[in-house]
Amino acid sequence: MMDDDVLDAYSRVVSGVAEHLIPRVASLRVQGRRGDSSGSAVVLTGDGHLLTNAHVVGDGGSATAEFADGTTAQARVAGVDRLSDLAVLRADREIPDPPEYGDADRLKVGNLVVAVGNPLGLAGSVTAGVVSALGRSLPVRLGTASRIIEDVIQTDAALNPGNSGGALADGNGRVIGINTAVAGIGLGLAVPMNPTTRRIIYSLLHDGRVRRAYLGLVTTPAPLRPQLAERFGQRSALRVVEVISGSPAALAGLRQGDLVLAVDGTPLRDAQSLQRQLFADAIGRRTEVTAVRNGALVDVVAHPAELTD
Repeated sequence: MMDDDVLDAYSRVVSGVAEHLIPRVASLRVQGRRGDSSGSAVVLTGDGHLLTNAHVVGDGGSATAEFADGTTAQARVAGVDRLSDLAVLRADREIPDPPEYGDADRLKVGNLVVAVGNPLGLAGSVTAGVVSALGRSLPVRLGTASRIIEDVIQTDAALNPGNSGGALADGNGRVIGINTAVAGIGLGLAVPMNPTTRRIIYSLLHDGRVRRAYLGLVTTPAPLRPQLAERFGQRSALRVVEVISGSPAALAGLRQGDLVLAVDGTPLRDAQSLQRQLFADAIGRRTEVTAVRNGALVDVVAHPAELTD
């Protein structure tokens, strides 16, 4: 049975995070061409920007943000990136100061997390739990194509309807994710805050969109055999599950079953390490891909195209 002192300490942490974040998480009602949608949004910058999910914004261009103290602001959509399920809005008036944003790459399974949302009619919705899995994938639909949001955080901090776009915070009140979906009974998923998503958010703030390069690979992390791990100095790589027909990867000669070790000399240990290599500066650039095929080292040259919907 858990000691009362431990329970009290847990309660103080959760209530402290809630007290800090509830004023900084808004209820969002988005006006779209196909009707209104709703969710939550987190204050992003001191000059009036808010961060939410792309699926909350939908096809809308404007929204009403209401904070826990009853104040409201009109906001316009400044940028949307559906592949990361992130969107940035700009409010027309002064809003609360932003919370501190942390780094989800430092999370471990079992870490305490607190989900804070502001669904319509449920101002200040708070649930707590732990990180139950890291590196999850979330399928999304972009027009006629299916894409995958990589490295999503799974938590057992239950999400209420309308919590999408709200904050997932660590025990110190730092926002380490943006809640995005319910994964099942008692499970939620969040887009992580890390160097990759910070780069995405920067592009949304300054350009309104994110340009990405496209290789045409569907991959999954895979451990290397001890001999290969010792030879290449890394314990894992990306196994190619599928090569899209006619893609830059297919034209370069990559095949299903290949183990991709590195791109331009940078080791690939997880999906995010590949994503970091495929932003705008990689479009059309000569890119060296190092792989293992049937135990032999293979080097190919690809020229990534620009990813479109």
